Amino acid sequence: MKNREKKSLRDAYGATLAELGAQNRNIVALDADLSGSTRTSVFAAKFPDRFFNMGVAEQDMISTAAGLAAAGKIPFASSFAIFASGRAWEQVRQSVCLSNLNVKIVATHGGITVGEDGPSHQALEDLTLMRVLPNMTVIVPCDAVETAAVMRRIADTYGPVYVRVAREKFPVIFDADYKFNIGKGVILRHGSDVAIIACGYLVSKALEAAEELAEEGISAAVVNMPTIKPLDEDLVIQMASTTGAIVTAEEHSITGGLGSAVMEVVCENEPVPVIRVGMKGRFGSSGKPEELMDYYGMNAPAVAEAARRAMALKTGPVQQNKKD
Repeated sequence: MKNREKKSLRDAYGATLAELGAQNRNIVALDADLSGSTRTSVFAAKFPDRFFNMGVAEQDMISTAAGLAAAGKIPFASSFAIFASGRAWEQVRQSVCLSNLNVKIVATHGGITVGEDGPSHQALEDLTLMRVLPNMTVIVPCDAVETAAVMRRIADTYGPVYVRVAREKFPVIFDADYKFNIGKGVILRHGSDVAIIACGYLVSKALEAAEELAEEGISAAVVNMPTIKPLDEDLVIQMASTTGAIVTAEEHSITGGLGSAVMEVVCENEPVPVIRVGMKGRFGSSGKPEELMDYYGMNAPAVAEAARRAMALKTGPVQQNKKD
């Protein structure tokens, strides 16, 4: 797992958006003066008449995207995640989600792996802000292949979508022929003792953790859960019933993101212990991405330790059956 090739998710976004632009003239791109960083510059170079640099004005960008969508276009609006979700939240709610318009918000530089840019640029609440909005679909790809697959899917699916990608390159998990389906998780590794449900960068960390646990005789399932909303509730319930313990892992606050979404489903349908790995009620700090992931407990050892804690809390029928 550690030796997998790493590729940029935002590079995959830029290349795929340009590919889609050649296929559909209704696709337009908007950016808040960060097109070089978000990679919408690739689209801008090929289709300058369908690219709009809105300046450092995220609220205006989202409102304009809503207007273009109302006129039949398919706007992809991009900025850093902290600005796309935070500064423009009211416009996303009032102009996009309230009218259920076909606006795709692709936010880059999400999570703490923004690194040296520090806490002002480390979006750790964006999934929470977007998940609470009716009509909004929320997606966090785990690698470059999934990012490209997500873009192709959402371009053909009506409705507002928020996609979060990162600045850093992530290990490639999927083969080139991978097919993404909105609202569906993917079992990457089967297991019977505990299930690790992860999104984004933490998927690769979860796979590393499962390998570590296997050396101790612990059978850990690993699920890639790219769609935070609508969540694959059937798969979550399946994991809860077959393993009796769940760990969630995300490069995001444990409040309101993947972990909270999974807990809501588990508590209402198949109560089992759930331990959440992510940012725990604090802002980040400036540093190298991997050092920050280690410092704030979003690495493979932290996921493995959470799995051990979740298993220790088991009291349900799965553990009783094992004792029999």
